[in-house]
Amino acid sequence: MRYQLTLTVLRYLGSAALTAVAFAVLYFVFVRTHGGQLIDQLAYDGADFGQRKVAPFANALLDVLPAVAGVLGLVVTAAITIARRNWATAVVALGAAGASALTTQLLKLVFLDRPDLNVEGYAANSFPSGHTTVAAAAALAVFLVASPAARPHVARWGAAFMILAGLSTLANGWHRPSDAIAALLVVAFWGCIAGAVITVLRRGDVAVPARRGATGRWWIVVPIAGVTALSFLITYLGSRSGYSTPGVIAYVGGAAAIVGAGVVLALLATRTFARLP
Repeated sequence: MRYQLTLTVLRYLGSAALTAVAFAVLYFVFVRTHGGQLIDQLAYDGADFGQRKVAPFANALLDVLPAVAGVLGLVVTAAITIARRNWATAVVALGAAGASALTTQLLKLVFLDRPDLNVEGYAANSFPSGHTTVAAAAALAVFLVASPAARPHVARWGAAFMILAGLSTLANGWHRPSDAIAALLVVAFWGCIAGAVITVLRRGDVAVPARRGATGRWWIVVPIAGVTALSFLITYLGSRSGYSTPGVIAYVGGAAAIVGAGVVLALLATRTFARLP
């Protein structure tokens, strides 16, 4: 029993470490290299297409997102907590959500910077996205307090919510694609830490086996990854060869990258937390 507990905790901590590595790689590639900055900025510039098509909706969503996500996440978390009486889990879940929001602000405003690599466009650091963090953190809190049987459903709806937030920040010209993906990784990191803490707190509980088929939808990621890779490749090669690539191509690639990141993290969360007490 003790060996299984230790193994489970190490699995969560290992997942947190991998998430931190993914965050570091994302930052290095898309913020600290010229090619990464170029692709990210072109996707940001291509948001002119999104602003024409969805700007009114994106503006409205971004204006109310922090308040709505916070209140909705708190209400749903409280309702589930009262129904299931899992008070300790609720404290850990809300702590992870708060730590996610604080971490994003500290990283963006204090610890990380965006060097000038001669890429024309918006120069200030916006990595990671605060709005996307708030949406994902609210979804995380509900996900952690939900029952094991309900977590796959919460993961799907939570992924849709945080993806919508990330796409809105891009469409409205507030953030680059890497900013939104970085926000998801920050929340995923604290979610893994929370999983380790909950496992220790509820070590006497019997883990629930994963539901069959709950993690078998990885085929969804393939076309999304294909669109992302192709769009970014066309954008990068076009910019390097001197040809003017339509901004909508980079924009579509950035939007697909945000969707793909959200879907992958939701699938990984469903699988990783399937045996959480």
